[in-house]
Amino acid sequence: MHLRDCAGGVVFHEENVFLLKNEKSEWVMPKGLIVNDEKPKEAALRRVSEETGIEAEIVEHAGQTYYEFYSITRRMPVCNRIAWYVMKTGSEDFRIAEREKYTEAGFFPILEAIDRVTYSQDKSLLINSYRKYCRKTGREPQY
Repeated sequence: MHLRDCAGGVVFHEENVFLLKNEKSEWVMPKGLIVNDEKPKEAALRRVSEETGIEAEIVEHAGQTYYEFYSITRRMPVCNRIAWYVMKTGSEDFRIAEREKYTEAGFFPILEAIDRVTYSQDKSLLINSYRKYCRKTGREPQY
């Protein structure tokens, strides 16, 4: 199995969180490969910026998830190990940079975002990230 290190962001603006809808109609959070000697935090900020145009700052580490899939081009199983970070931004402005990969995006209220997110491990990550975000920013959770 081929292991790839990735990083991503759970990006909040006030009480809303950012999600992307990919070409498979899955609602996900921005993430991507860690390249060269990049640190996971640097990669997470870069990928959020590249994929969404959002300039965010890291609030704290959110956790780690793993995704396994079969790569047709590599002809072998691949495991993405993703380091996640809770992030905040001062604006709801964004742009979808990779239109061939993502069809929709936006900031959604937390309960709506939890319903939209496709994978159960991402739902857990989102809930835990929201708790951390609220604790760090002094907000009262909205659920």
